Amino acid sequence: MIIRQAQVADAEAIAAITNAIIRDTQVTFTTDERSIESIAADIEARGPAYVVVEDAAQVMGFATYGRFRTGPGYAQCREHTIQLAPQARGQGAGRALMDALETAARADGVHVLVAGISSANSGAIAFHSALGFVQVGHMPEVGFKWGRRLDLVLMQKILSVE
Repeated sequence: MIIRQAQVADAEAIAAITNAIIRDTQVTFTTDERSIESIAADIEARGPAYVVVEDAAQVMGFATYGRFRTGPGYAQCREHTIQLAPQARGQGAGRALMDALETAARADGVHVLVAGISSANSGAIAFHSALGFVQVGHMPEVGFKWGRRLDLVLMQKILSVE
């Protein structure tokens, strides 16, 4: 297993992972699939803030972060995304991705990482808790997918103390 910075050439594999999650799960509230071009643009724009895990030269997952909210007061806060192909889950890939992402975030001056997690994804809540994230909010019924109202669980991890 190798963790490395994402490259534009990874966009197709990332699209396959994320679009399967969009289509087949309630892990994300969106129903709009991502284009390879939009993912490639994100990879270029985010640089070290976009990492992948590969095994046998195949991308098996990714993690990235972007702005949490606009405005200068939020400049040191980022919201992250982590997604794995089914065969990569439970193998330590998620933890390795998050370690790399937190290292990149600290180097980028990020103070807080935020996770917005669907209530339908209890595994992600447990995963983030194990990594030191704490639940700071619960927003009932803000998501809607497949005819079902879903809660949003907000978790955060403080990366540095000033």
